[in-house]
Amino acid sequence: MPVACESRTFWWDAGRPAHATVEPLKAVIFDLDGALADVERDGQRMAFNAAFAAHGLDISWTVEEYGRLVCIGDEQRRIASALRRRGFGRVSGEIAAHVSRTKNDLFEESVLDGDVTARAGLDDLVNSLFFAGVPVAVVSTGARKWVEPLVRQLIGDGIAETIVTPDDLPNPGREPDLHGHALWELGLAPESALAVAGTHRGLRAARAAKLATLVVTTGYSVGADFTGAVEVRSGYDGLLSAGCELMHRRWQTTGH
Repeated sequence: MPVACESRTFWWDAGRPAHATVEPLKAVIFDLDGALADVERDGQRMAFNAAFAAHGLDISWTVEEYGRLVCIGDEQRRIASALRRRGFGRVSGEIAAHVSRTKNDLFEESVLDGDVTARAGLDDLVNSLFFAGVPVAVVSTGARKWVEPLVRQLIGDGIAETIVTPDDLPNPGREPDLHGHALWELGLAPESALAVAGTHRGLRAARAAKLATLVVTTGYSVGADFTGAVEVRSGYDGLLSAGCELMHRRWQTTGH
């Protein structure tokens, strides 16, 4: 388990010299939600529906409906909005709090039961990185108690060099610098790594850490504005370590 570290200024914050040489790819940092698995659609949504049923509520979010609601970042507000539309009025917030707690418990159970699956083609990419000697790291805004077992299920035990969640940071704040701390754990500067995101939020976080970022869209994020990504793909099919190295080199030499 990574050791929580003090808030720090990274050595790369001073900027990269204009004459700096091209750095080889030394790590790939995946965002769990979206890049490794469609956790929102296949995990969280199903747990919400199970929680509604457990509380006797006749609510079942379809893939399409949940796709519209997922833009509400706060989960309790997401639930309360659905309850208000169904006429629950003032008690919506109180009911939402109970449903949210149940949903979290059910989601953790579903993770441990292996109900969330890896994205197609991910195994081939991760294996090719492993055999090429390129370490893999994973970041997630979720709780470590379910993130760690889910990562093991998705890519294999011991494959991830480091896993970083807000639980590992002393002062995570509203926008925790998970990618920056993953780089710190790996002992690398941003120029040496490639990030892989599946959502706009993931891209924004990776770019804030000055990482070249590949976006592999999900059903919920396809068509979004991914300006700033080194490349945008709909899936992993055919992508191996050599392709990541090429993207990473292109980013350093051309900036896109």
